[in-house]
Amino acid sequence: MIDNRGLLQECVDHGVLHLDQPQELQHTPPSLPPDFDFQKIEGMLLGLAIGDALGTPTEGMTPKRRRGVYGEIRDFLPSEHPMGPIGSGTDDTQLAFWTIEQLLEDGGLVPGKLAARFCAEPIIGIGNATSQFVRRFRDQGLPWQLAGTDSLGNGSLMRIAPVLLPYLQVPHSSMYADAALDTMLTHNETGNIASCVSFINLLWHLLPMHGSPEPVWWIDTFSSYAQKLEGNGTRYKVTRSGVAEYEGPLSSYVSQVCRDAYERRRSSVEACDSWGSSAYLMETLPSALYILALHGHDPEAAIVRAVNDTKDNDTIAAIVGCAVGALHGLAGLPERWVRNLSGRIREGGDSEVFRLIYRAKQAFWLKHPR
Repeated sequence: MIDNRGLLQECVDHGVLHLDQPQELQHTPPSLPPDFDFQKIEGMLLGLAIGDALGTPTEGMTPKRRRGVYGEIRDFLPSEHPMGPIGSGTDDTQLAFWTIEQLLEDGGLVPGKLAARFCAEPIIGIGNATSQFVRRFRDQGLPWQLAGTDSLGNGSLMRIAPVLLPYLQVPHSSMYADAALDTMLTHNETGNIASCVSFINLLWHLLPMHGSPEPVWWIDTFSSYAQKLEGNGTRYKVTRSGVAEYEGPLSSYVSQVCRDAYERRRSSVEACDSWGSSAYLMETLPSALYILALHGHDPEAAIVRAVNDTKDNDTIAAIVGCAVGALHGLAGLPERWVRNLSGRIREGGDSEVFRLIYRAKQAFWLKHPR
C-alpha cells in the first residue's frame, strides 16, 4: 500500500489544495465484512461502464428531444464514437479504467504517474477541465500539483471510484487522501475535491450493504460528509430559472434541492429539468443523488432514468451505475447489458474492462488472505 497522507498534507501546507477540514480525511474506513463478495466491485466498475455506454449516443440531448427521437432508451444504441459502434463508452470509462491500469502498475496511487497516463493516449469526448490539464501538464510542463484547474465540472467524479481498490483488504485513511489527490490532478477546486472524496465514502459504505438504504440516506450521507470538507466559505452560484437563486457551498445546495424535490414527490425528470443536468456539479450531483434516492433499490430503473432523464446522461448514468453496482453487485445488473458491453478503453481492444477487473481482483483482493 502507498500512504499518500503526507503528500496530501504537503499540498495543503503549500496552498495548492484547499479543504476546510483536511483532518476529516484521517479516519480509517471500516473493514469490509468477512462475507464480502468481490462481485460488488465488479458491479461498481461495470455499472460505471454500462451507464457511460448507454448514455453516450444521446449525450447532450434534452430529455424531451431524446424521447421524441428514441422513445425510452433501455439498451445500447449505435454510437459514432471511434471506441466502437455498440456498447462502447467514452472518457468516463477510459479514465476510470486507465486509473485501474496505473494502480495495478504502481501498487497504489502515484499522482504523477497517473497524470502521465491521462496524457498518453487520445481521450474520447474529453471535457474542458481535463483538456486544460493535458495542455498544462504535457505541453507546458507544469508539475502535476499545479496542472489542474479550478473547475466544478464532473470529469473527476466520473472516474474516481477505482481509488478504493487498493484498500479492500487493508482499509486505511490514505484512501481519502488518494481521492483528493486524484481529483486535484484535473479539477483542483474545493467543492469538487470534497464531492469526490464524499462519493468514495458513499461507495465504501454501500459495498457491505445487503439491503437498500432509505431514500434520504443517499442525499444525507453524501452531503453531510462533503460539508465537513467543503466548509461554509465556498461560493458557487446557481441562477437557473427552475430553482431559487443560490450562492454558497455546493454540499448545502445539493441537500436543499434534493430534499425539497423528495418532499414534493417530484419525478426524476421533473426534478432534473428544474435544476438542470449538465456537466456542472451543481447540476450533476443533485441529479445523480435524486435518481438514487428514488430508484437506488432497483439498479436497472436507476440507470435507465439517468440515461433518459438527464442531459449529460452518459456521465450521470456512469455515476448512478457505479453506485447501484456497488450496492447490488454484478448480480443486480441486467445480464444483457453486461453481455453486450464492448469493454473498450481505447480503439481496437474489446473486453479490456473485464480483463482489468479480473486483474484488480487478483492484485487487490485474492493476493491478500483474509
